[in-house]
Amino acid sequence: MNFIIGAFKPACHISVAFSDAKSRKQVPLKKENGQTVMVPFFRSQENITGKISVEPILGKKVEHNGIKVELLGQIEMYFDKGNFYDFTSLVRELDVPGEIYERKTFPFEFSTVEMPYETYNGVNVRLRYVLKVTISRGYAGSITEYQDFVVRNYSPTPSINNSIKMEVGIEDCLHIEFEYNKSKYHLKDVILGKIYFLLVRIKIKNMDLEIRRRESTGSGPNTHVETETLAKFELMDGAPVRGESIPIRLFLSPYELTPTYRNINNKFSVKYYLNLVLVDEEDRRYFKQQEITMYRLGETS
Repeated sequence: MNFIIGAFKPACHISVAFSDAKSRKQVPLKKENGQTVMVPFFRSQENITGKISVEPILGKKVEHNGIKVELLGQIEMYFDKGNFYDFTSLVRELDVPGEIYERKTFPFEFSTVEMPYETYNGVNVRLRYVLKVTISRGYAGSITEYQDFVVRNYSPTPSINNSIKMEVGIEDCLHIEFEYNKSKYHLKDVILGKIYFLLVRIKIKNMDLEIRRRESTGSGPNTHVETETLAKFELMDGAPVRGESIPIRLFLSPYELTPTYRNINNKFSVKYYLNLVLVDEEDRRYFKQQEITMYRLGETS
């Protein structure tokens, strides 16, 4: 029995170390098994360098047909699980066919890597970046090791950022105006605004402001849409009167938001909405939804 168990142990241990691991910022990444690990994060056009160590187990030699490292950017749809769509694929050959008797280290470098999309873990899709090390062997089977890292890309402050002003209501029953201070927000921003009651002939019990994320994957008849309510903020508890004004002040930093993603590699989109909800005393709901744009601004977001 001990012989059988030992036969399935890997022939060597592979480790990946980034050159600037000590100085580079680490961020949390939720793995497929639900665990959260800390990994380094990069931006597009950065150099990704480091060393890969291969160490045979128990001093035994490892025969191989070559060793390589790949930098992969991949999209996986959960309804097509196990199939990855590579939008970035770079390869570096580390070693020619031969044998390894003791620990051996190989430097690697990927210069000014184009990584246009951000790492994303959603309801039906994930976008990931990974270093994949492969020790090619014949009948014995190849040995692979994966090292995840996160990509985040910053955006400049929009030069045009108009406020949102709208009127909504039910004829002869309810008429309100609402105003948000702008239509584009960075991830640590504050939503400011006001709601004006011009006509109130129904008994409103409470009013909430929700932040909703809508994730769309696939296309055509195979489109999957998932909407999550990420935040629910009570604006008012009790019946308003005509002429009353309710202020809005909602901080975004406590919530796990991402930038808005539009048609990423023709695979998925992520959009955000502010949803104003009014509930009357008979628990009827009245709501008005407005799309906003989210972006990542500098080191703080």
